[in-house]
Amino acid sequence: MLRRPFLSALLAAFAAVPLTLLVGLVAAPPARPAAATPVRVMPLGDSITGSPGCWRSALWNRLQSTGHTNTDFVGTLGPQGCGQPYDGDNEGHGGYLVTNVANQNLLPGWLAATRPDIVLMHFGTNDVWSNIAPATILAAYSKLVDQMRASNPAMRVIVAKIIPMAPSSCAECGQRAVALNAAIDGWAAGKTTAASPIVVVDQWTGFSTTTDTYDGVHPNAAGDQKMSDRWYPALVAALGGTTPTASPTPTVSPTTSPTPTASPTGGPTGSPTVDPPTTSPPAGVACTASYRITNQWQGGHQGEVTVRSTGAARTTGWRVTFTLPAGQQITQTWNAELTQTGSAVTARNVNWNGALAPAAEATFGFLGTHTGTATAPTATCTAS
Repeated sequence: MLRRPFLSALLAAFAAVPLTLLVGLVAAPPARPAAATPVRVMPLGDSITGSPGCWRSALWNRLQSTGHTNTDFVGTLGPQGCGQPYDGDNEGHGGYLVTNVANQNLLPGWLAATRPDIVLMHFGTNDVWSNIAPATILAAYSKLVDQMRASNPAMRVIVAKIIPMAPSSCAECGQRAVALNAAIDGWAAGKTTAASPIVVVDQWTGFSTTTDTYDGVHPNAAGDQKMSDRWYPALVAALGGTTPTASPTPTVSPTTSPTPTASPTGGPTGSPTVDPPTTSPPAGVACTASYRITNQWQGGHQGEVTVRSTGAARTTGWRVTFTLPAGQQITQTWNAELTQTGSAVTARNVNWNGALAPAAEATFGFLGTHTGTATAPTATCTAS
């Protein structure tokens, strides 16, 4: 039992304490933990990754729906459509060769600008197309990994066995892809470290160039979903700091698309089409096209055309025409169905980039040859 003098003293002491302090002692909420820093993931590659590389949108949205929301896709390039909201930053450079990226030391600048923790790399398709030896491609992989580790010693690297290839102009490309993929597991095993593990994801096995691509090379919606499904478990494991077992070496051959009868561009664009009669576009739809040379070297260049919807109504398709300057020819294209007759070129949308809301854009790219210096012609766009 408390004695009365002690009780009186205790009450007097409480009376001397400011009311605000007492309230703070009783009602102060618990401190909130600081939000975790998002894990930064760089998708790295060529047009299969970035033009538009809609496997990234499927993968991003699956991560969000399964609780992996503290993830930031990073890259110096932005999204290119895909029909759903997603974090579209990436380093998917259409037409690029991994050997050129390594030789020209392009990656350190991209890393410095984006500071990734994880890299998803599907790279080498254009090198295979260019008949570059697997050993040379893997040497480029090694240089890129060294640059990744210089940027972040704890970099987690997820490397794909590339999807199958069946371009109409390269009967040998399918087997060349097999040869590269067969060497990736051994390369990864020799290059991985405890601090910076390399995991191989098999994007090749079970992928069909007939049903999963629109041109024998680039994935369609079904192919994008397959690629997303293959990336997902490896990426989730990396987000959690674990290292899954590497994918096995493929044991089955992919189904290839039948070879088209002709391909005037020399690239994977399929058989030439005949232009339909010219008709007036529907009311309210319109588009513009801007052509630019993005890179050039002796005898060759890379170009890009941006199509913009300028009308008040949504387009369902578009067609771009231009006349190449003397001495220029297109040899490979992506994100469009392209035909070339002499110097006259017609490019049409593919199935996923023809519908553009007002002010929306789509891009397609190509590689070409030239004499002298490559210059950009004026492009005209017609919307439907």
